Amino acid sequence: MSEEYERTTVTREPERVVVRRSGGSAGWWIAAVVAVVAIVAVIFLVNNSASQDQLQAARDQGAAEASLASAASNAQQAASTAAQSAQDAAATAASSTERAARDASTDAQRAVNATTDAAQDATTTEAPPPPR
Repeated sequence: MSEEYERTTVTREPERVVVRRSGGSAGWWIAAVVAVVAIVAVIFLVNNSASQDQLQAARDQGAAEASLASAASNAQQAASTAAQSAQDAAATAASSTERAARDASTDAQRAVNATTDAAQDATTTEAPPPPR
């Protein structure tokens, strides 16, 4: 007995998932807080606006501080230049002293040689001429 089977494939339709969000009020609360902060900031700026005298005093103070900083920088530069010049002068003086000492030593050696030659000339005796 042979029975024939019919092959069938069963497919399902995909389910559709719908997510609905209820209108939360957190966004409105955040917006309200930001608005309040902005209003407070504007009121603060309006009430604390500086007068022209205060602004001029701040400018003058800034200019004085800039002048002081510039003067300090110039003084540091001048001190650095003076230190370098002092080092250069010390090196030049040392070199000149060394050269003078070397020249004096050479002159002293020449004097010793000349004195030695003169002494030898003075002590060299020649035989007196024979009597006649």
